[in-house]
Amino acid sequence: MAIPLLSIPLRHFLEVARSGSVSQAAARLYVAPSAISRQITRLEESLGTPLFERQARGMALTAAGQRLAGHLGTAVLDAEQVIEQVRALGAQQAGRVRMACTEGFATHFMPALMRSFQDAHAGSRIELQVDSPEQVSQLLMRGEADLALKYTVAPEPGLRVLHDAQAPVYAVMQPDHPLARQRVVQVAEVARYPLSLGGRGVTTRQLFDLACSAQGVQYQPHFVSNFSGVLLPLLRTPGLLLSGHLTVLHLIEGGEVVARPFADAVLQQRRLQVLALDGRTLPPLAQAFVAHLVRAIAGAARRRLGRARRSAPGSAD
Repeated sequence: MAIPLLSIPLRHFLEVARSGSVSQAAARLYVAPSAISRQITRLEESLGTPLFERQARGMALTAAGQRLAGHLGTAVLDAEQVIEQVRALGAQQAGRVRMACTEGFATHFMPALMRSFQDAHAGSRIELQVDSPEQVSQLLMRGEADLALKYTVAPEPGLRVLHDAQAPVYAVMQPDHPLARQRVVQVAEVARYPLSLGGRGVTTRQLFDLACSAQGVQYQPHFVSNFSGVLLPLLRTPGLLLSGHLTVLHLIEGGEVVARPFADAVLQQRRLQVLALDGRTLPPLAQAFVAHLVRAIAGAARRRLGRARRSAPGSAD
């Protein structure tokens, strides 16, 4: 679709300048010759100078008309070039999804999701930025990401929730751990084992500390990191890791760990949210990515939490 770059009087003027004829200009613009003549007359009156010399064989530009036509011609060409660049950029952006997430999703869940989405949407480009929960929100606020996936415990002004699901904190352990035989675990009993957990800015740590404080439970962590990729290989019985389900789903399915929910209500308060900037209309590809992401989250929620197996003889209980 053509975008009008000039006002009607200027468009009429430029067409007459190009063709040298009011009638030819009228035919190209699909308007009456009288309408073109009126617009040019009004333009000349507003500028205070004639732009054409009316001749028997057509319209000849005056010196002022030549100056104006030259400037308008260059301006239109420049504007058309910019419009083409903008359209190309728009087409490029339409085929791109910019995603931000916190670290727990980045190692296994998001790569699998990105691959399956691209398989279904050939030619799409997915850009993933991984950062802290606070910075993930800031990426949305600054317009540097289209979507975000993160855990949260409170609403965030300026952000729109596209999907919300309960995301409790789990005690993750190897299948031979004594607590693996329980359906749920208690904060007090978990605190008696060697713990691996995130830094104080991580929601799992925040909620566990809150629950411990409310119950007067004290603990001494063995390993602390804001990067779950460091903590997962360190997990050995009798140790425990505090984590979200999606972070360890691949290990549960591989039979390497089990996850057990806490009975304590505080550790059920966390939410998993897909977020966008409030008031922004997402392009179709980003909307399709949201739908794909929501299906993956819902599918993961139906997965099992892993089966316990008997402790080896002589292991700690």
